[in-house]
Amino acid sequence: MHAHPEPSFEEHRTAAEAARRAASYGYEVTTGVGRTGVVAVLANGEGPAVLLRADMDALPVTEATGLPYASRTEGVMHACGHDMHVTCLLGALKLLADSRDAWSGRVVAVFQPAEEAGQGARVMVADRFYERFGTPDVVLGQHVAPLPAGMVGAHAGPAFAATDALRVRMFGKGGHGSRPEATVDPVVMAASTVMRLQTVVSREVAGGETAVVTVGVLRAGAKHNVIPDEAELQLNIRTYTPEVRTRVLAAVERIIKGEAATAGAEREPEITEIDTFPVVVNDAHAVDRTMAAVGAVIGAERVMDPGQVTGSEDVGHFATSAEPEVPLCYWLLGGADPAKVIAAQRAGTFERDIPSNHSPFFAPLIEPTITTGVTALTTAALAWLGGPRR
Repeated sequence: MHAHPEPSFEEHRTAAEAARRAASYGYEVTTGVGRTGVVAVLANGEGPAVLLRADMDALPVTEATGLPYASRTEGVMHACGHDMHVTCLLGALKLLADSRDAWSGRVVAVFQPAEEAGQGARVMVADRFYERFGTPDVVLGQHVAPLPAGMVGAHAGPAFAATDALRVRMFGKGGHGSRPEATVDPVVMAASTVMRLQTVVSREVAGGETAVVTVGVLRAGAKHNVIPDEAELQLNIRTYTPEVRTRVLAAVERIIKGEAATAGAEREPEITEIDTFPVVVNDAHAVDRTMAAVGAVIGAERVMDPGQVTGSEDVGHFATSAEPEVPLCYWLLGGADPAKVIAAQRAGTFERDIPSNHSPFFAPLIEPTITTGVTALTTAALAWLGGPRR
């Protein structure tokens, strides 16, 4: 899977492989849910329904890991570890299928497309997910992260940030680079906007609250002696509460429009949404119940609370869109070399030396990451299913 990454809503090979393997374990498999999603169901008598979720899509990143199984698809890479998620879920499905005498109920496995686009879960839900597969009693899942391999971590309450991604077009008046006085320069306008946006978090968000505002794209011009007509910015905003989100979005819009007005732009900027992710809120009871079970198997010392994660996820749709809403427990799965993590922490170089998700160098250890991930998912499912739970 790592060697054959596929972008959002193009996960045809990955979906087919997940469907093939789940069917071989005895699951009833439905493909094409929410375009390229796969749902595998194993009914085993009366009891709770447990939803286990893994996302499948890759990123437009050129891999630089040098791994023997590195991406063979130019410009596409599993830089966020979704191949690891699929692998661990398939392993858990095999163990659950082989131990049906140990539990009762229904396992509903979701192989979800387009998480990176913030659309996959929403599209699967809109494709009559609950009507076709029932409403689960709990939603469980995990995300590989640069924690030491062998560790898992879950945070109760708001756990993963909400994201608002925006595209901004700023309009000036182009002209010759030798006569800037005859133009309204959108490059300067955009640069000034980028700098002013850095004050949103530092001056408009309270010290005890959290927000991140990042300008990831700035495009303008095509030649050194031509002042262009417009510039484009793309922003990524992370927040945890509706109040902070509203305040930050309002400040961002005010600054963008204000800088354009200050520059003398005759046309107001266009601000459009690229994508949005809701806050992932872990149910406190679900976290306690699930992590207690996982810790009893892998060792309580290997279970931690990582705190709030500024990354975003759309897994919460499967819990919040249900009627009534169901509890969610979504945890981090360590994938970094423990020895390298310890050395980097001691040297104070963790951010430099340990590649994070979305890096071209991101490469989770195969082991013990897979074994820990399979164990965590299987144990978590058994903690909620009926039966003796051996």
